[in-house]
Amino acid sequence: MKLPTSTSHFGDGPLSNSMLKNILEKFLALEAKSALVLLAAAAAAMVWANSPWAETYDNLLHMAVPLGFKTFSLHHLINDILMAIFFLLVGLEIKRELLEGELNSWKKASLPLFGAVGGMVVPAAIFVAFNMHDAAMLRGWAVPAATDIAFAVGVLMLVARGMPMALKVFLLALAIMDDLGAVIIIAFFYSDAISLPMLGLAAGVVLLLFLLNEMNIRRLRYYMLAAPLLWWAVYESGLHATLAGIMLALVIPLRLDDQHDSPLLRLEHNLHPWVNYIIMPVFALANAGVVMGEISHNHLLGTVLWGAALGLAVGKPVGIVAFSWLACRLGWSELPKALRWPHMVGAGMMAGIGFTMALFIAGLAYAGHPLLLDEAKLGIMLGSAISAMLGAWWLKKLSTKVI
Repeated sequence: MKLPTSTSHFGDGPLSNSMLKNILEKFLALEAKSALVLLAAAAAAMVWANSPWAETYDNLLHMAVPLGFKTFSLHHLINDILMAIFFLLVGLEIKRELLEGELNSWKKASLPLFGAVGGMVVPAAIFVAFNMHDAAMLRGWAVPAATDIAFAVGVLMLVARGMPMALKVFLLALAIMDDLGAVIIIAFFYSDAISLPMLGLAAGVVLLLFLLNEMNIRRLRYYMLAAPLLWWAVYESGLHATLAGIMLALVIPLRLDDQHDSPLLRLEHNLHPWVNYIIMPVFALANAGVVMGEISHNHLLGTVLWGAALGLAVGKPVGIVAFSWLACRLGWSELPKALRWPHMVGAGMMAGIGFTMALFIAGLAYAGHPLLLDEAKLGIMLGSAISAMLGAWWLKKLSTKVI
């Protein structure tokens, strides 16, 4: 079951295997390096928020920034506008992988797809089991559902030098599927009341850009000029504004011309360093700061914290391995020849590193509930740290064995 390439509705043509391999290698290397920057930004946020200068941290985030006809806080600006660029990059990666990459056929996509489903369902079930007694707490059920690509791939690249390339490809594909699932969750469960006129305007902008694609208009400037209008229409429609990035990504042409130029690959290449080294660290700096003095003993034992932590550290590997094994057992998928089930356990542990998207969903779920949000943030950090340490230990152990 091959997904369309040269006859795609988005007008995309096939990429060479060598180009795809080169893209993958560069992507993995960039994610590994950016993980360290992201970690440093998160640590800086925690230190700053608990330092004698904590007031400057809070004042900076609440600083008013006029933009067009509206005024945003700096925190709002980061989470709604800068993260829309992050989602644009996520959308470009999803589109490329679905049409030409590691997810472009049922045989390639089925195993990470089933793994990703398990890796969202089981963590969410664990969180619900901990928090079903309180409706406000239960709003964070999707917090442990998504994997952080930069952190997960970064840790894997640092500790798994002897591991098969198929393991890195599987984890990357799984994380991309996770991101797609998180986008769907945000659209359906964390958006406000829908304004049909503004949603219609957003659909009209997407349709116009789709027609430009079909007319073989390849200049990125035409697509990017429409981006602010699309973002504003989505923002006013009630959908979360960051989803505009995904919508824009879907209509960027992937096809190669005679000069082997692809607008999508060019935009993805240009965005990667900005997103990985500036936007994601700035997001971490703005969202990872938890004021520990406001966290009581009861909060450290809170069900939101432990639902998020155990959802990531336990739910992710259990869900990914169980659903992947079941899919293979039923003949719906097959394990790559270079991988064994102990490799999949390691990938499941690494997938429990759920930093950026988990923090983002927590911010949406607990807007107006600052203590619950801080509790969720601590749970995310704890679960991600446990997953990283266990995954690193497990894969290091595997690398010394013949399996």
